[in-house]
Amino acid sequence: MFYSVDDLNDGEISLRLIRTSDAQPERRWLPAYYFEICLRDGEKIGQCDLRIGHNDKTYIGGNIGYAIDEAYRGHHYAAKACRLMIHQAQKHLMDYLIITCDPSNTASSRTCELAGGRYMETVPIPMDNEMYREGKRQVMVYHFDIS
Repeated sequence: MFYSVDDLNDGEISLRLIRTSDAQPERRWLPAYYFEICLRDGEKIGQCDLRIGHNDKTYIGGNIGYAIDEAYRGHHYAAKACRLMIHQAQKHLMDYLIITCDPSNTASSRTCELAGGRYMETVPIPMDNEMYREGKRQVMVYHFDIS
């Protein structure tokens, strides 16, 4: 079940729903929301997604993914989008979220900290994970207590 996203706005940015995706158990994929990150005037500045629930894949890939278009970086928009998605996750009665990032991506690591995450550990990516096939080998794991 997916919930309304009409309240995902902080006055500076809003999340515009692109689509939802049901769980795909055979691939170990969880239900997900996919958003565009938009400025107050509706201009798209990036995208983000929220995966609902937890499994072995979300510990490596995270519950939240985000990307800000290069021209709009440096304004903490990704952290603001994460806070809005945390609100959406709370509607699903989730009590924590995981966000991961590449150890070399200091901007993404800072985003996790600004959004309220606590660094847990850096872990290797399993060989059977899609991220490994993309050439990634480790992720930093951040925990967000949202209860």
